[in-house]
Amino acid sequence: MTELIVSLLLLLGSALMLIASIGIIRLPDLVTRMHATTKSGVLAITVIMIAVAVYFSESGVITRVMAIILFTFITAPVAAHAIARAGYFSGMGLWERTKKDELKEYYKRQE
Repeated sequence: MTELIVSLLLLLGSALMLIASIGIIRLPDLVTRMHATTKSGVLAITVIMIAVAVYFSESGVITRVMAIILFTFITAPVAAHAIARAGYFSGMGLWERTKKDELKEYYKRQE
């Protein structure tokens, strides 16, 4: 039964990573690409790490898994925000159908 649960969790994590990679290819600009990869990537890592914890069922492994999940939840959104902001200020344009540019009012973009 444990192997079935681990297998399903690993398949779910792999599917979420596939969604993240499709988002990199299909989405139109840096901001939406970063959003897709961060959301599905963090969720995929979480599901895969839960599969690792279920498979090994040792307190040391579970502690490390919790630390990895916490670290990923904290660092991935911050890194994605920093990369998207740097892309914005370096002149990477937003998608032409973007309705609102909230940074435009506060910063003068260099183009």
